[in-house]
Amino acid sequence: METESTEWKSTANLHDGPAFFRPLADSIEPLQFKLIGLDTVATAFPVFNTKYVPNSLINYIFNLFNSEIEGGKTYPQLIKLTKQEFLDYWFHSFAVIVLQTDKKVIEENQDWNLVLLGTFYIKPNYAPRCSHNCNAGFLVNSSHRGQKIGYRLAQVYLNWAPLLGYKYSIFNLVFVTNQASWKIWDKLNFEKIGLIPRAGILKGSEEPVDAIIYGKDLTSIEPEFLSME
Repeated sequence: METESTEWKSTANLHDGPAFFRPLADSIEPLQFKLIGLDTVATAFPVFNTKYVPNSLINYIFNLFNSEIEGGKTYPQLIKLTKQEFLDYWFHSFAVIVLQTDKKVIEENQDWNLVLLGTFYIKPNYAPRCSHNCNAGFLVNSSHRGQKIGYRLAQVYLNWAPLLGYKYSIFNLVFVTNQASWKIWDKLNFEKIGLIPRAGILKGSEEPVDAIIYGKDLTSIEPEFLSME
């Protein structure tokens, strides 16, 4: 698999991104770092096109996301997605896959339950005239929870979203019951720019729960939040 190609790395392949702002970088290279408090080396891979990702890994993430939907606690979807619906949703514009590896290529035929740490997507939150405001969705592999992977995913997001040309980040629905999520955004100084009362009917909840809308200016991110040391 030719994962080292320029096409795989180049931001020129970003589709459905900001309409009025060009990417700040010609390419985005895989980013290596250690998990917080551990010697575990992780690598974040930019994904502009799924053809450069092993199909077995795509399938693993697809099933992982559908399990999250079935859990009914974090995402608004009610029923599981088809494979094509998932591809259109998660890889609509740009995605990131984080693996437990010290290599800078995604190798095939791996045990993704062990190797995949997490993933997220970045896409415009609004139609083209406002497409420089981005949205993102995050997914941590349930096999690796409790290792502060979500915080590392958020840091990669803050490093790379501006490179794609985005100026502002908006998270539309962070349910107040999703403590693992809102603790990260509070720690990274995201602003609570809105509250949607009774926004979601979550699985197992007797009453609809509120959702926080978070925002952050991507043009003036605090340097300490960008450091992966």
